[in-house]
Amino acid sequence: MPSIIGIDEAGRGPVLGPLVMCGVCADVKAVARIEKIGAKDSKLLTPKQRELMYKKLVKLPHKVMILEPAQIDSAIMSANSNLNWLEAETAAEIVNGFEAATAYIDCPSPNLKAYKDFLLRIVVRKTELIVEHKAEKYPVVAAASIIAKVTRDSLIEELKAKIGVDFGSGYLSDPLTVKFLNEHYLNHAAVFRKQWGPYKVLMEKKVQRTLNTF
Repeated sequence: MPSIIGIDEAGRGPVLGPLVMCGVCADVKAVARIEKIGAKDSKLLTPKQRELMYKKLVKLPHKVMILEPAQIDSAIMSANSNLNWLEAETAAEIVNGFEAATAYIDCPSPNLKAYKDFLLRIVVRKTELIVEHKAEKYPVVAAASIIAKVTRDSLIEELKAKIGVDFGSGYLSDPLTVKFLNEHYLNHAAVFRKQWGPYKVLMEKKVQRTLNTF
């Protein structure tokens, strides 16, 4: 019975913490179970709903890839890469790790054709690639979305405990995150995506203040 893969990510936009990508592999019976669970885009579910579904969904064959801030910054600074290509390379690694007839991939790039063409060059499996925006409409992608989101949320909570500061969600729409960024962009630099505009602005201001002291 041919299997399919669904791939999605969580944490593309925050100024801090990792981006998490997940691929879920399922046959027809497993897809039916995913539909019965009620899986859909993780953003449309409450944290409690996601947690309950996660406990069932992680029993399916899946692979989680964690992209740390340093990797994200490196891709953005590279002349031969960017965040979209980093995600594509990670998606290809996930596809190459399974034997499946088809992979449904949620695409972060506005250019679907370019993204798919890039994937076709690095996917070694004979897997049909369906690359779409808002691919969470496919149950197997929704399952990946939920696993990625719950995994990232857990990593963020671990990071807060390690640092000893509640920095909120990590998104710049969150006042706690903005406060943490302004106060700790130097002493907790490792957790930040330094190529994000707001972080770069703070660093530029610091350099300017330093220059003004001479």
